Amino acid sequence: MKKNINYIVEESENNLRVDILINKREKLISRTRIKNLILKGKLKLNNEEIKNPSKKVLTGDKLSLKIPKPKEASLKPYNYKLEIIYEDEDLLVINKPAGIIMHPGAGNYEETIVNALINYNKNSLSTIGDELRPGIVHRIDKNTSGLVVVAKNNETHENLSMQFSDHTIIRVYQLLIWGKLRPSSGRIDTYITRSSKNRQLMEVSRSKGKKAITNYKTIEIFENDKSPTLSLVECKLETGRTHQIRVHMTFSGNSIVGDDKYKKKYKKIKNVNLELENTISKLNRQFLHAKTLGFIHPKTSKEMIFSSNLPKELNNLLKMLRNTNE
Repeated sequence: MKKNINYIVEESENNLRVDILINKREKLISRTRIKNLILKGKLKLNNEEIKNPSKKVLTGDKLSLKIPKPKEASLKPYNYKLEIIYEDEDLLVINKPAGIIMHPGAGNYEETIVNALINYNKNSLSTIGDELRPGIVHRIDKNTSGLVVVAKNNETHENLSMQFSDHTIIRVYQLLIWGKLRPSSGRIDTYITRSSKNRQLMEVSRSKGKKAITNYKTIEIFENDKSPTLSLVECKLETGRTHQIRVHMTFSGNSIVGDDKYKKKYKKIKNVNLELENTISKLNRQFLHAKTLGFIHPKTSKEMIFSSNLPKELNNLLKMLRNTNE
């Protein structure tokens, strides 16, 4: 990986945003990483430090972007058995259970997927991201289960990051929601931004934030006098924003069963099946599972598609619902 990038802006590049220009020239570095390097003060434009990725450049401007040497991660290994679906010399695909976070952060620096990966093979993880996130290209929430791809080297990390930012990754989730979606299949296209009321939550916005697109279809509806109305839904993501599916379902008026952050109160059913009610109330995770993950392999250029079954606790709840539906 290069340590520095130096060049002079050509006439055809006049008036381009500086992050877009660098991204066009440096195909192996993702635009997200370029943006982060600029924000950290690693870019000089005509020998002056620039921290604005959207700064426009002019013909003849001199650019210098410093790419720092990756920091060594000083993280403790965590003896935790990973469910590895696929592995080669460039990447890993793991099936993450609910209840474990992806990488260290406030309150938990030791019992995470990253610590488990270091325990598995600390010398085989990419190092270009944050030193607390070696190998981590994308994330799923603590109480969401399912498939995640991990990069073993920096070239693979950059390539996969590019596929994520270009929205070419295939990601399909299964979820159980309260009520019924109307229409039963469709596309939710909004902006998502951080909540003004609670900084830990995200919310839909009409004008600010990041573009978020979720395609959904209803697979099965559970509706009878012994059960609350619930729907099994499949969501295919076009973008991957923080809490995207959870926010979009809440925005539609149909929060995910078991979601403790984006929950909604629903009226009690008189003749409800008590075992079913008890199972739902004791579900210590959201009914959200990253079922399918597909991407182009960075080295072989082959399309890789992986699929994962619903975990036992979610499958058991579906069986119970199907029994009350008969």
